[in-house]
Amino acid sequence: MATTQIPTIPDTENDIYEEEVGDIIKIETLNIIVDKGQELTRIDKFVQVRIVGATRSKVQQGIDDGMVLVNGKPVKNNYKVRPLDHIVAYQYKVEGSELIIPQNIPLEIVYEDDDVLLINKTPNMVVHPGAGNPNGTLINGVMYYLQQKNAIEEDIPRMGLVHRIDKDTSGLILFAKTTKAMVHLAQQFKEHTVKRRYNALVWGDFEEEEGTINCHMDRHERNRMQFDCYPDGSKGKHAITHYKVLERFGYVTLVECILETGRTHQIRVHMKHIGHTLFNDYRYGGERILKGTIYTKYKQFVENCFTLIPRQALHARTLGFVHPTTGLEMNFTSELPADMNAALAKWRAYTKSKGLNDQEL
Repeated sequence: MATTQIPTIPDTENDIYEEEVGDIIKIETLNIIVDKGQELTRIDKFVQVRIVGATRSKVQQGIDDGMVLVNGKPVKNNYKVRPLDHIVAYQYKVEGSELIIPQNIPLEIVYEDDDVLLINKTPNMVVHPGAGNPNGTLINGVMYYLQQKNAIEEDIPRMGLVHRIDKDTSGLILFAKTTKAMVHLAQQFKEHTVKRRYNALVWGDFEEEEGTINCHMDRHERNRMQFDCYPDGSKGKHAITHYKVLERFGYVTLVECILETGRTHQIRVHMKHIGHTLFNDYRYGGERILKGTIYTKYKQFVENCFTLIPRQALHARTLGFVHPTTGLEMNFTSELPADMNAALAKWRAYTKSKGLNDQEL
């Protein structure tokens, strides 16, 4: 059986995904030359009886999506099959997808219609099952939710997952509810047309108000659980992040990061590359005090902040995409979660108590 790769991404450990598109493959499910004695028959009926388990509605949807070719060209459902026609039918699947167990997990649904489901993910939740995380993931909860509504196509890859964010990153994540929506949205992520803005609390102060980081990214040469920047372009894929200062606290800064590309760990790696590791990012060394004083009270203050937000301080705040059916541009915003707000409030109080102002910072 022939397969054609649509987007390609490197294999990564389950707990270190950020913004990468799912591994969708196009599978050939039918390839025949029609017999010379074939009577004129509608293409949807002809294909349905020749693919095991296919329903008329699924075949019709596939034809509408251009997944059935006759003599190398897409056709409409009312096309009449003729003798010696060459018919090829495809379907989309996700490489390496496994059986997903539905689980009743609370979900914060931001938006839903017949095509898409947008969820505000809490921190400390793995997005999909994998080694060491067979259940309790966001996809387990999504499957249960959609099954209760009878609103899921059986063949949707990975329950419609079109991008991922890290386990400890909070914020907006998008699912497709139909195969057509899955393919349409995955293409938008592949082409980097989806609008994504993150808020991050990072170590250190910035001399500038905004800037751009542009460097290739690939696995770290010594630590395979990390990624690294290769500015000379000798390894990896190009990655671009634009950033803007939102609020200064002297030893840490709240920034907005706008993704132009979407590589695994992109914001975390880019911020560390310019000397501003994410606050409490244990994977990249942000769980240590990187800026500030040597006094015991300051060390205790920072430890208290770490307790308030026991993860990297990164939140997927906005998401914008073109709706796969209506063609309208849709934009959504997620407010900062409680743990990140608590840490920010503590830094604001600290800054005020020291009598610091923007010029002194």
